[in-house]
Amino acid sequence: MDRRPTIKDVAKEAGVSKSTVSLVLQRSPLVKEKTRQQVREAMARIGYVYNRAAAQMRTANVGLIGLVINDLRNPFFTEFATSLQMALAGRGYATVVANTDEDPGIQAQVVGAMIEHGVSGLIVSPAYGEVSDAFDTIERAGIPAMQVLRKVDARTDRFPFAAPDYLEGSRIATQHLLKQGAQRIAFVGGLEGRDVTRERMVGYIEALDAVSMQPLLLTGKASRSFGREAAMRLASEYSDCDAALCFNDLVALGLLAGCHELQRSIGSDFRVVGFDDIEEASHSWPSLTSVHCDVAGFGQGVAQTMLTWLEDGSIPEKTHRTAVALRVRGSSADGD
Repeated sequence: MDRRPTIKDVAKEAGVSKSTVSLVLQRSPLVKEKTRQQVREAMARIGYVYNRAAAQMRTANVGLIGLVINDLRNPFFTEFATSLQMALAGRGYATVVANTDEDPGIQAQVVGAMIEHGVSGLIVSPAYGEVSDAFDTIERAGIPAMQVLRKVDARTDRFPFAAPDYLEGSRIATQHLLKQGAQRIAFVGGLEGRDVTRERMVGYIEALDAVSMQPLLLTGKASRSFGREAAMRLASEYSDCDAALCFNDLVALGLLAGCHELQRSIGSDFRVVGFDDIEEASHSWPSLTSVHCDVAGFGQGVAQTMLTWLEDGSIPEKTHRTAVALRVRGSSADGD
C-alpha cells in the first residue's frame, strides 16, 4: 500500500464494518473479544497506526487549520481563502489566516507561529523566493501540510500539491482566439522564470505551434498597471497583434483600460482573454472572457482533502489538477 492505511482499509481487511473498527479503537465493551482480536490482527497486517489526537479532535468537533496565502489583495486568492475557510467552518474547524505579501521571511515567521499555537494542519500558497525555512519547519513538525495554487521550489515536492489545470486553460483560451480569427496573439503578464507563468504559457505555445504561429511574450507583474502598459506597448510596437491571452484577470482588466484610452475597439479589432475568472471579470465593460478555475469549488475541495487526511489518515495524491473551462464574453467575441 503506497499510502497510510485508514479505518476503511482495516475494516475491509478484517471483514467488519468501519463502525466496528471505531468501537475497537475506542476500547468499547460492546465488541466481542474474538472480533476485537480479528480487528487488531488486521491492523498489524496492513500497518495501521491509530492517531488518537486526530480521533479526539474529531470527537470534540474542533480543530485549528493554518492557511498561509501569498497575496490576499489579489481577488483570486481571496476567493479561494474565503471558500476554504467557510468549508472548514461547516465541519467545526477554525482557520487562522496569514498573508505573506510574497515575502518568504514573513512566510517562515507565520508558519512557525502557527505550528507553535498547535494547528492540526497547514495549507500554503507559497511566496516566491527562498522557502526552505518554512517547509523545513513544517516537515520537522510532522503535521499534514499541502501546497495549493502554485509551487515555488522543487524541494517542496515532499508535500502534496493541488491546483487548477493551468496548461489546459491556456490551451483552450488560445484555441478560442484562433477560432475567432486572431492573426497574432500575445501572452501578457506573469513574471519570467516562475513555474506558474511557465504553466500558463505552455498551453498557449502548444496551440500556436499547431498552426505555425510565432508566440509574442510580454512578461511582467501580474497587475492592472502592467496590463495598461502592455496595451500601450502592443499598440506602438506590435501593430499586427490583434489578440492577447493574459496571465490573470488583473492584467486583462488593465489591458482593457489601456485599450479604452487608445480608443481601440475590444471584441472586434482587438480580443482579450483573462485567466482565473474572478467575480469582476463578468462585470467589466466589455465583460471579460476568462479561464474559469472554479476557485470556490477548488477551495471546498482542498478543505475536504485536508479533513480526510486529518480524520482518516488518507494522504492526498502527490499532484492533483482540477478541471478548467472557458467563459466566453464580450472581450473576445463580436456581439457578446
